[in-house]
This record gives sequence, C-alpha cells and structure tokens, in this order.
Amino acid sequence: MAIKIEKKITGYEVKKPESEAKKEEATVHHIAPLLERDDILEGNTYKIKTPNSEHAMYITINDVWVTEPDGSRHRRPFEVFINSKNMEHFMWIVALTRITSAIFRKGGDVTFLVEELKAVFDPRGGYYKRGGKYMPSIVAEIGEVIQQHLISIGMMEGQLNNAELQAKRQEAEEKLGTDAVAKGQQCDKCGAMAVVRLDNCNCCLECGDSKCG
Repeated sequence: MAIKIEKKITGYEVKKPESEAKKEEATVHHIAPLLERDDILEGNTYKIKTPNSEHAMYITINDVWVTEPDGSRHRRPFEVFINSKNMEHFMWIVALTRITSAIFRKGGDVTFLVEELKAVFDPRGGYYKRGGKYMPSIVAEIGEVIQQHLISIGMMEGQLNNAELQAKRQEAEEKLGTDAVAKGQQCDKCGAMAVVRLDNCNCCLECGDSKCG
C-alpha cells in the first residue's frame, strides 16, 4: 500500500525486526560487580630472591575491604605490583601484573590463579629456594607468594611461613648444624627438601609438617 507523504522529510530511521531490537536491548550481566578502589589500601610486600638473578624481585599485593549483605567484612586482593632492577623479564611482568590485577578486581573466587601460576615450568630449568623447596619457574614462585597472601587474609586454607617455623629452623641449625639442615630429606606434604630429625621426630622446616603431631 502506497503512503503519500504530505510534509517535508526532516529525518528518518530504519526499523529493525523485533528479534534484533530485543537483542540490542538485552543487558550484559557481569559474573560479579567490579571492586572499587579506595584512596588508601592495605597490603604486603614480599621479596623473592632467585639464584638466576643477582637482583631481588619485590611483589606488592594491595587489598580492599568488602562488606557482605549480612554486615560482615573481609579483605580481598585488589591489585598487584612487581618490581625489580632486573629488566630481563620486564615485558611479561607488566603483562602478568595487569592481568592478575584485572582478575582481582572482577571479584569472585580468585584462588584458581595460584594453581595456574604454580604449574608454569621454565624450559631452562627451575631452582631450589631456601629450605630446599624446588621452584619450577619464577612465575611459580609468584604463584606461591599469592597463595601465602590469600592464606594470610583468610581466602585460602594452608600453612603460613610464620615466626614459629623460623624459630624451629633456628633451633634445628643450632642443634644439628647448618649443613645438616641444608641436606634435609624431601617432605611428603609440600615437596621441600627440608625434613630433619629434631627431638626424635621428623619435622619439615618449610611447611611445619611433623610425624609427631
């Protein structure tokens, strides 16, 4: 049917099929709301020293406080920064910090990052850190640092490398000698070469696992 236009045309638009119009009106729902940054954040800085570099690596993880509907509050990681004088890894470190920080800000369960990072192996070979624990790569040790941080703020369960372990290591070095501690046996729990015989009991100086309870 022809329609006669009596007035001057000043504008027009193409009418889309109803199905396409509904698609455009659809709202995109995020899995979790993005966390907002406060002006001042609480955080911790961790030092990594590997035998592959003369320069240490410093990892800073900042947290935000989140209030749940029931009124309870807890800390969540919000951003991560990695600094070092060694510029060899600068490009991938910047990429890793930006991606990790973006995942932190998305909220939800971020603990999966730990296993993903700890599973990265360096094709040139890994190294042993203090206590004899084998690290397959620098990325894997960054994953372990994130794990320790998540444990410290209550987001993951596990054993912290706390003052008690440091005291136990010092005691072992005094009683057994530094060489004996450095030649510890492998721990069945954490894999570190840090199991020594102390007070007639096998004890891991890395994770604290003990056969005597």
